[in-house]
Amino acid sequence: MDPNDLDDDEEFGFSRNYFLAKEMRGSGRKKSAQKLSDIDVVDEQELRTAVSNIETKHEKEINTLLTSYKSLYPKWVFELRCGFSLLMYGFGAKKALLEDFASTELTDCGVIVINGYLQSINVKNVVSALAEILWDQLKTRRRSSAGSTSKLQKPSSLQSMEDLLAFLDSSDAKENDCFVCVVIHNIDGPGLRDSDSQQYLARLASCSNVRVVASIDHVNTALLWDKKMVHTQFNWCWYHVPTFAPYKIEGVFFPLILACSGTAQNAKTAAIVLQSLTPNAQSVFKVLAQHQLAHSDEEGMPINNLYTTCRERFLVSSQMTLNSHLTEFKDHELIKTRRHSDGQDCVYIPFTSEAITKLLEEIG
Repeated sequence: MDPNDLDDDEEFGFSRNYFLAKEMRGSGRKKSAQKLSDIDVVDEQELRTAVSNIETKHEKEINTLLTSYKSLYPKWVFELRCGFSLLMYGFGAKKALLEDFASTELTDCGVIVINGYLQSINVKNVVSALAEILWDQLKTRRRSSAGSTSKLQKPSSLQSMEDLLAFLDSSDAKENDCFVCVVIHNIDGPGLRDSDSQQYLARLASCSNVRVVASIDHVNTALLWDKKMVHTQFNWCWYHVPTFAPYKIEGVFFPLILACSGTAQNAKTAAIVLQSLTPNAQSVFKVLAQHQLAHSDEEGMPINNLYTTCRERFLVSSQMTLNSHLTEFKDHELIKTRRHSDGQDCVYIPFTSEAITKLLEEIG
């Protein structure tokens, strides 16, 4: 008999026995009735507290590293003035680094900060605010040089995104050496990751009177842009600036693995968003929250009633002001709207009464 035939028979027998054993083991065992939801996971707030108490290692080395980046500030300013945008990448949160650069080196121009790690961002509001800042700069420059801004159309009268971008790309500001800067923390964040937002940001960066300083953290960020956006519109200068700093602020808006996000965490996240808004906006939100707690059985607060209450308390001066606050709340998913049974448009906070109470405690 051929030895090769013996080897084949032995291999076949081994394979057959293996599958027979698997079949017998499967038929004899009962399936587990346990579910992932049965796991007793730690509360997210408790987990975040434990994480925040972890001591940072190698603080001396990290501080030395961050100090070394300050020597690059003059170069970064020069590149911005030459029309380039700056893109920071590397391990660690870069929020403190970018804000330190902006506060120390970009004091001569208007600066707007976009927190891309938020869940939703209104790009048009950002563009409108930039146009207002540029207008103020031009007005100041022309007053000091005995000029006039009567020929320029005020940004507040511009409605469309196209008109706002055209204003930011106008030659008037270029002649006066004026530009405004946008600092974007996590341009690859969830609030800016969609194609439309990236297209508008690229067009914004290509405006002659706008400069962009941004950070990225996602490994696949480059897939958001095509060749034209990278080299012509954004015109990036890439800088590897690892900081090894924890993502404490950016991570607040993302659930931790194997942690249950409870009421306290929802309230805390909403409180962080509210604290970044104006005092009047916070007061308007409080009016809505207090009404919802007092009338928990209703479908929401009619917008007309909310306007009347806020106007009586001198929180808003017009319906347009209230609408801008409500738009901001919607963008951050703090409120939702629905039609009342009597046909009125109502707004409500999509949290439980317990979460709203904790939220009011958080924002004072």
